[in-house]
Amino acid sequence: MTTSAPVPASPLAIPDYRRFWIARFFSVVATSGMVVILGYQLYDVARGQYGMSIAQAAFQLGLLGLAQFLPLFLLTPIAGVIADRFDRRNVAGLSICLDLTIALTLAICTANGVLSLPLLFGLAALHGTARVFIGPALASIAPNIVPAELMPKAVAINSMAWQTGSVGGPAIAGLLFAGHPALPYWTSTALLALSAVCAFGIRRLPPPPGNRDVHPIRQIREGLSFVWNDRFLLGCVTLDLFAVLLGGATALLPVFARDILFIDGHPVGADGLGIMRAMPGLGAALVAFVLSRRPIATNVGNKMLLGVVIYGLFTIGFGLSSNFYLSLVMLMGLGAGDMVSVFIRNTLVQLHTPDEVRGRVSSISGLAISASNELGEMQSGVAAALLGAVGAVVFGGVSAVAVTAAWFFLFPELKNARTFAARYRSA
Repeated sequence: MTTSAPVPASPLAIPDYRRFWIARFFSVVATSGMVVILGYQLYDVARGQYGMSIAQAAFQLGLLGLAQFLPLFLLTPIAGVIADRFDRRNVAGLSICLDLTIALTLAICTANGVLSLPLLFGLAALHGTARVFIGPALASIAPNIVPAELMPKAVAINSMAWQTGSVGGPAIAGLLFAGHPALPYWTSTALLALSAVCAFGIRRLPPPPGNRDVHPIRQIREGLSFVWNDRFLLGCVTLDLFAVLLGGATALLPVFARDILFIDGHPVGADGLGIMRAMPGLGAALVAFVLSRRPIATNVGNKMLLGVVIYGLFTIGFGLSSNFYLSLVMLMGLGAGDMVSVFIRNTLVQLHTPDEVRGRVSSISGLAISASNELGEMQSGVAAALLGAVGAVVFGGVSAVAVTAAWFFLFPELKNARTFAARYRSA
């Protein structure tokens, strides 16, 4: 009689999962640092080389978010289908190689002093293109290599990779930028090369049987229908979309670093920007560490709503703060609140989506996240041009709290959800 192998105590005991985690971590460190410096350079080029005012340059930061979002909006349905029709590790690895090419281009152009707004916008759009394929491919790999009973822990550990990378990437990039403006991009190039090697090192993951026999248009429709008909999942995704879209403050951090927050009479600059960008990730990483040891299991809906409210309140606090160190605490708090809703949403998507549509559902969830981030940057840029940077951030935090209150009534499935399993048994 044959017996199945015992389930390990941690996903990190699985070699393929370790490769997956390292690939994700290195990719996040590289791209989060790269994007922070790209935003700072764009704002600086707009102010210095193009002679724009603070409001005009802040609006360019909003356009930068739009440049990254448009490829995501246009290509998300295609990316989800590709993740369901081809080997997901190859899709992820090749997309990481595209980000590597972007980092290398930025390194060369920065070293030679040939930066311009069109170049920075173009490379940002290419980065958005790479992200749209990396997201659903990587998100769909973990359930293929981790037993279902370990998935809540895997989701939390995945979030730790993302959040710790988001902490380390901007901070390291800011310090390297102070040494030489091209150093962050050279570092990102090396890290992305290591990430690609780890992604390609995961065992072969054939696509689910039958997926290539279905017309791609029908596959896109099936993915959209799955999310639309699942009220709880739809509420989770749209809550994050609208709350973070309206409440995003990170797009305006270059404005705070260059023109609002000071230490001893001097702007905090690129070094301060790197630290500020790291703080939301640090708060989220600490929460993710706790969740990796004690995952949320009860009152999941109410806890998700509370997390978004906390995110909004700390966003208001950041906007009102004129002290650099207090601002760091506020950024850390909003990241911690956001992590709660991210954990719940990702666990639902991973555990309760059939493998044959997981790539498409992950791409839709990723589109909502990207829309909230990149379109949130556009909204912040427009609001800053109208209300000023401080007014825009405070308005965003108030809006996030208001959206949560509205979703409390529009989607009663959220507040009524007690556990992940009970939600589906009652369907």
